[in-house]
Amino acid sequence: MNLLFRQLYDVESGTFTYLLADEESHAGIIIDPVYEQLDRDLALIRELGINLSYCVETHCHADHVTAAWLLRNETDCRIAATAESNIEGLDLVLQHDDGLDLGNFNLQVLATPGHTPGCISLYLADPAMVFTGDCLLIRGCGRTDFQTGSAAELYHSITSKLFKLEDETIVYPGHDYKGRTMSTIGEERRLNPRIGGDANEQDFTGFLDNMQLPHPKKFDTAVPANLKMGQPGTMPIAPS
Repeated sequence: MNLLFRQLYDVESGTFTYLLADEESHAGIIIDPVYEQLDRDLALIRELGINLSYCVETHCHADHVTAAWLLRNETDCRIAATAESNIEGLDLVLQHDDGLDLGNFNLQVLATPGHTPGCISLYLADPAMVFTGDCLLIRGCGRTDFQTGSAAELYHSITSKLFKLEDETIVYPGHDYKGRTMSTIGEERRLNPRIGGDANEQDFTGFLDNMQLPHPKKFDTAVPANLKMGQPGTMPIAPS
């Protein structure tokens, strides 16, 4: 059995979108699609003959608008996220330890709140990879200073769930701003300056609770639009 996998990138928001499919059944899933990248993603889905089963939001994003509603309209895929994300009109409400079947493959839902209360990661056992959204980043982590985030929750999500995975598990984050595309659980457990090595909960929460960062540029338009799955008319932009 073979897994078809593509990692896609939106330069403006620094967002990774992931497309996975079972090459035998052609059943596919897209994770965190970006509104302006609809044409790119649809073209790839059609070129590769993917039958898109799910569009999964790892959380309600604040830095870009999702293409979920548009993709459902074009492909009849099911939009999935957690109840805690507060996204309206979901086709599938995800909970911790749920599974998403893709033919010969199954993605396990891991509840990893902290950046927001509704954050999830998606784990594939074979080949071992985890899609961490804005929870665990490469040599970093998501911020917790808005959208009712919690540094303490994020610490426990990473250390008690993600860091319990095998060292060789490949980490595919929701964002990167330095040109890095992937890491591993072993690397992040050892080398992540915020939460790896000898860092403890007090170090971690103290750092995050004292960050002085501006809100994302699209915050005021992205969050309301994403609560409605990126339905056109909920934000003053259009796909390119």
